[in-house]
Amino acid sequence: MRDEEIVELYRRRDERAIEESQKKYGEYCRAAARRLLGSELDAQECENDAYAGAWNAIPPHSPEALGPFLAKIARRAAMKKLRERAAEKRGGGELPAAFEELSECLPAREDTAAAAEGKELTAAVNAFLSGLAETERRMFVCRYWWAESVSDIAARFGCGESKVKMKLARTRKKLRARLEKEGLL
Repeated sequence: MRDEEIVELYRRRDERAIEESQKKYGEYCRAAARRLLGSELDAQECENDAYAGAWNAIPPHSPEALGPFLAKIARRAAMKKLRERAAEKRGGGELPAAFEELSECLPAREDTAAAAEGKELTAAVNAFLSGLAETERRMFVCRYWWAESVSDIAARFGCGESKVKMKLARTRKKLRARLEKEGLL
């Protein structure tokens, strides 16, 4: 079933929207959450949260691309679970390691708030990413958006882990230089 047809089912409050979403995007949503949480059970819960979120958001929203829309909701649910885990002193997944790597090229929390509540920073990072070569950009997004492990990225791109680590380090260095040049760091 096409995305437009599934969105229309959501608009009409037809429960088949959830069934069709699950058939088409269930694994995609679970993968988005599983990479962050490292747990299949938690990933399934986040997948269900994605369908509930879509049910509540459509209407008034009408996503053009249903898959990324659902994955974004699932990812947010996974991030919430991670925060809950951290509050309970239980870590997990690749997210802490990815954030630690990225911390060297992001401003401190209070500096981010001062940078027009992050809007300038967001625009600068998006502009930076759009200027990267496709492989660099995809590796960066896999690591720092989807929180994939270095070994998973290496397998995805058919290269060694050391190559992935080097590319990510160079990309972070370029990002840091760009943010410093723009006065955001």
